[in-house]
Order: sequence, then structure tokens, then C-alpha cells
Amino acid sequence: MPAETVSVTGWGRTAPTTARLIRPRTYEEAVTAVRDSGARGSIPRGLGRAYGDAAQNAGGAVLDMTGLDQIHAIDVAGGSVLCDAGVSLHHLMEALLPLGWFVPVTPGTRYVTVGGAIGADIHGKNHHVSGSFSRHVVSLELLTADGTVRTVRPGTDLFDATAGGMGLTGVILTATLRLQPVATTLMSVDTERATDLDDLMARLTATDHRYRYSVAWIDLLARGTATGRAVLTRGDHAPLAALPARARSAPLSFRPARLPAAPAYVPEGLLTRRTVGLFNELWYRRAPRARRGELQRLSAFFHPLDGVPHWNRVYGRGGFVQYQFVVGHGREETLRRIVGRIARRRCPSFLAVLKRFGDADPGWLSFPVPGWTLALDIPANLPGLGAFLDELDAEVAAAGGRVYLAKDSRLRPDLLTSMYPRLDDFRALRAELDPRGVFVSDLARRLTL
Repeated sequence: MPAETVSVTGWGRTAPTTARLIRPRTYEEAVTAVRDSGARGSIPRGLGRAYGDAAQNAGGAVLDMTGLDQIHAIDVAGGSVLCDAGVSLHHLMEALLPLGWFVPVTPGTRYVTVGGAIGADIHGKNHHVSGSFSRHVVSLELLTADGTVRTVRPGTDLFDATAGGMGLTGVILTATLRLQPVATTLMSVDTERATDLDDLMARLTATDHRYRYSVAWIDLLARGTATGRAVLTRGDHAPLAALPARARSAPLSFRPARLPAAPAYVPEGLLTRRTVGLFNELWYRRAPRARRGELQRLSAFFHPLDGVPHWNRVYGRGGFVQYQFVVGHGREETLRRIVGRIARRRCPSFLAVLKRFGDADPGWLSFPVPGWTLALDIPANLPGLGAFLDELDAEVAAAGGRVYLAKDSRLRPDLLTSMYPRLDDFRALRAELDPRGVFVSDLARRLTL
């Protein structure tokens, strides 16, 4: 099985490290790769969309699982699929949508693997209705440190440690998923402006229950009475009757548009407070004050950035940090304070979204808890960024909130226990399951997971 020494980084393109990249093409090769990991261990990796260092392993092995990408069985009547962990959500959509089924949860990109979706326990715009990805996993096959392949089901400690466990309990080989039925590949979308953060939270609280999907883009450069102004977008899968006559002949057609890729070299300083402020102003002003029932392509509603390959290059060679946290209901003042601090700090973020989470999921390191989650992208070379985010971490932890590990690249380990109360259980299970430390990552070393 060939291996090559490469520089590996996350989607944020910060802190690259060097590792041996191994590409197993069969389950047997995956077992061999794990058994031959070496002193620095190994970590499974999918399509590299974790923003930080979760799928990096300095001096060790990284197992590229995208070669295991077969869909084995689709139960069209019952609405489930059995597939390899290296299958992307994009591939699933191509196979499932013509049959009237959709993935139960998708993040802001469809270019993540099923294994990565479980390992990060991803969430989407429908968490308040559907929970995280792992809630829809019927079973999975997990290759553990001793070379054993185990069938793991919900309700067990091993499942709860694996869901959100960032690949540290083993290599997911296959998964069986429950699916979401759809009649078309169009979305019926309502869009409206919110004048400030309180207006936005009030709208979400009052009416979120009417929608399967809900998200708000926030202008984090707006200040004063406009602090937290936003464009709120909500919707559901359009029924066949909502389609114009010309579209009813192929209601389940799925052809995502793609624009030219971002250039390999982007001049430094492109995303400044001035340029991002102009973009935010235009984006807010062009949004309708209130529009109901607009039909949008599924790809435009869920994955607009997927239309621009390698969009992460626009942040330049320094890359960017994506910062995402959640605070519970009743902690709205913490959210207001953090949004106000970001606005006063003038962080040039044009990708900032707010969502409401529903019930927590059982994964011990699963990120969502009932409450409010804010995610924002910030150029990594912004002066003083590390110290500023450290201060926000402390506020989040003091409010009983947490930071999302799949997007983290700089959290200090001393706050982790308060953010994730089942952390000690996770560590104990890992020690029992993997006493030699076969599975390890830069994230795990940094946070002593």
C-alpha cells in the first residue's frame, strides 16, 4: 500500500504539519494501515473540510479514507442507505435524490464524507428539528486500535464516544443511515431582514417551529443600533404542486452549478475591514425586507459556497480561523455581549451565521446543546486575534457554552472540561480501547483528548 510524505492542513489553511498519507482501497488495507501506524499513530481523514487540525497528525500517519467510497444498498421503500465511510454527501445526493430521498442533515458543504460527518457529528440548518447527523445513524462498522472491526449501534458507550469523537475511537468503515423523503430538489424559501440582534432572536424564537431549515447571516461589522443586523433565511423542501409547469417533468433533477475556482494565489490584504464592510452593506441592502415562497435550487439554499471551488483561498496564504460557539437558552446576554465585542473589534468577517439548536445529541463530544450558535470566519493574520478569541472562549465557558472541535485550531485545553462534561468518560474509554495511542491527531495532542 503506497504512502507519501505530505504537508497536511485543515480547510482554514493554518498550522500545516507533515505526515505519511496512506490511501487504503479495501477494508483489509485499512486494517493493515492501522496495525502499521508506528510510534506517532494515525488519524482517519475524509475530504479535509475540518477547519483546524482535527485530521492532521504531525510525524505520524494520516489515513485518506476517500478510496472507500461505495454505496452498497439503498432501501428505496424504507428510506435508508448502507455505504462506505468515504462516500461524500455529494455522491449520496447524486444517488438518492432521483429516488426521492435526501440526506437527513447537511452542513454548509456537501463535500464531506459520511465518516467525517459522524466523527464531527455535523449539524445543519435543521438541528432544531432533526438534531445532528449521528442521530440518523442506524449502525456503523468501526475498525478499532486492535485491528478488530466492530458493529456499533446507538445507545452504547462506544457509539456515543464515536459520534463527535473526531476519529479518535477508530476508523469508521461503513454506516447505515436513515433518510429524509423529498418530492423535489427545489426549496420553498422565506427571506426577511432583521434590524438588530434582538429583532433577529425574537423572530427566530417566535417562528422557527414553522420551518424545517433556518439560518441567519449576520453583519458583524454593523455597530450601534444596527449591531447584529441580519438576513434571515428559512424554508422547506418544495412540494411538487409548488413547481412551475416546466419544472414538473423532472422534479428530482440535481445539477449543482459551479463557478471558476478561486485563484491559487490571492493577494494579501484582500479582506480588510473596508472591503468586508462594503460587502456586508451591499449584502444586507440587496436582501428583501420580506419575501415568501421563493423557489431556490437545493444546492443554492444549502451549499452556496460549493459553487466556488477552493473558496478558502480568498483569505490568502495566512488562511483563516473559523470560530463557532454555542450558549444555552437563557444566556442571550452572553451572545449579545460577544456580538458587540466582535463588532467593536471590527473583525472583518463576511461569513457569519447564527442558528438555534434543538435538543442535545448523545455524543460525549457532540457540539450542539439547546441554545444559540454563532459561527464566523476571520483572517488568521488579524493582529491580536489569538488573545481576543481566548477572551471569548472564557466568556463562552463561563456561560456553560462550548466551542466546536471540528472547527477549532487554537482552543486552550484548560477550558475543555467545563465545555464538555463527558470529557473524562471519553478519555477513559479511549484509554481502555486504545492503550497504545494508535489513534491520535494534532487536535488530540493540543487538547489532551
